[in-house]
Amino acid sequence: MAQLEVENVTLVFGGLAALSAVSLRVEKGELVSIIGPNGAGKTSLLNCISGFYHPTRGRILFEGHDLTRASPHTATRYGIARAFQNIELFSGLTVLENLLLARYPHLGYRLGAAAVYYGPAQAAEVRARELVEEVIDFMELEPYRKARVGNLPYGVRKRVEVARALALDPKLLLLDEPMAGMTLEEKEDMVRFILDVRAERGTTIVLIEHDLGVVMDISDRVYVLDFGEVIAEGPPAEVAENPRVREAYVGGAA
Repeated sequence: MAQLEVENVTLVFGGLAALSAVSLRVEKGELVSIIGPNGAGKTSLLNCISGFYHPTRGRILFEGHDLTRASPHTATRYGIARAFQNIELFSGLTVLENLLLARYPHLGYRLGAAAVYYGPAQAAEVRARELVEEVIDFMELEPYRKARVGNLPYGVRKRVEVARALALDPKLLLLDEPMAGMTLEEKEDMVRFILDVRAERGTTIVLIEHDLGVVMDISDRVYVLDFGEVIAEGPPAEVAENPRVREAYVGGAA
């Protein structure tokens, strides 16, 4: 059984099918990219996996758990974390505070323990702080740890968005265009971070990215969506030569 299995997922809004019988498999430790033209359904697919949308038909399994109708916090509890295309951070809080808030679903102590702050509550808070500090160091955010997120450069905020997802210590990391709007140098840094997340933490990664050069360089496998349907799947080199993929991107097979 694959770690993530998406089986014939269809997502319909009114009379519009955002996804049509999409199937996808991701093995543990893989880096799988999802590409396609704008409006192809890539973000809608991630929304279904992470519980923001519920498929009209089909099934989603993660490590044997049925997430088809699961809420986002249930997906989080099973080990799925998400970095959004549009930055979803608390701009008035610091980097450290944003990452500590991400740990909230995993604290696990009750109101009474929190009120007196001893035993389980204190241990959970200490562990959360240790993990967050590890992530700050890993993502090279130490110079910004006490800076308000809203005052940071765009590229740094994108890095904080990924760090917030990593603070959940996920088994599966969903990245929705983490390099969008970045400079070349910032993209190179983000690629390095993504590869290190997999190599050092063993995290499975599903990536949406428009930079095809990056996708072809770092992916184990690639899925291509067009008008909500999977039109190709396989190793990067094989997908790059697929006539349907070339037609979807350039309007005609070359």
